[in-house]
Amino acid sequence: MTATYSNTRSGFVALIGAPNAGKSTLINQLVGAKVSIVTHKVQTTRSIIRGITTHNQTQIVFVDTPGIFKPRRRLDRAMVTTAWGGAKDADLVALLIDAERGIGADTEAILEKLPDIRQPKILILNKVDRVKRENLLALAAQLNERVAFERTFMISALTGDGCGDLLGYLAEALPEGPWYYPEDQISDLPLRQLAAEITREKIFLRLHQELPYSTHVETERWEERKDGSVRIEQVIYVERDSQKKIVLGHKGASIRAIGQVAREELSAMLEAKVHLFLFVKVREKWSDDPERYREMGLEFPG
Repeated sequence: MTATYSNTRSGFVALIGAPNAGKSTLINQLVGAKVSIVTHKVQTTRSIIRGITTHNQTQIVFVDTPGIFKPRRRLDRAMVTTAWGGAKDADLVALLIDAERGIGADTEAILEKLPDIRQPKILILNKVDRVKRENLLALAAQLNERVAFERTFMISALTGDGCGDLLGYLAEALPEGPWYYPEDQISDLPLRQLAAEITREKIFLRLHQELPYSTHVETERWEERKDGSVRIEQVIYVERDSQKKIVLGHKGASIRAIGQVAREELSAMLEAKVHLFLFVKVREKWSDDPERYREMGLEFPG
């Protein structure tokens, strides 16, 4: 632990909300770097990802939880259980609402369960630049009637508008104590796993209309070479041959395009030349394999 200053503060802030409320975008904005994947496809965050930032001598550890929704499959159940577990383990819980969408069925389910969470709670309305002020105020009033929020913040996670006020509040609200992580650390994800998440994001961005959620990426080899470059080998697991064909694309066009954008982002992140090799394998019913859940940081539901 790092405790080089007197009167330091530190703590965990769990971001919960419906799928696609903007949690990953907000964490990346607050941390100032990409630590969580962002796509237009809902439920892309599967496990708990922690983004770390320092503000006014306070180390704030943001917990990006999977979106909370009505689960239909085993993987869905694991993701929802993980999200609520992340909220219960935090020092403070922040409910993020897409102000443009308002209160949908998924948000309604969260509001019903949120009073059972004993931690202090704040409300964050996102995408406020797209909503009329009177509608925003009405939505904030409605939500505050349902749950006893300590504060309400109106922000744009995409532009960063209002995020400074949010950080200032959190820096004061978290308890005094030593920092949990070194000063320059921005995530607790191992690099191998972060690299796999980046590739998974690129798959979703390219194939989101064609490919279901049955995709999992594992970094199988990570070799730092003498010339300073990094060789990374990853396996993309799908559940059926038809999905493998989608990922590969006609004459390998899709897998090449995915590899190129993933390689560029990994090179920028590692500040080194990256040699990325992607392989696609069929593993039937991988989403029923307890080992895959452990790798994703999820509890395997019975």
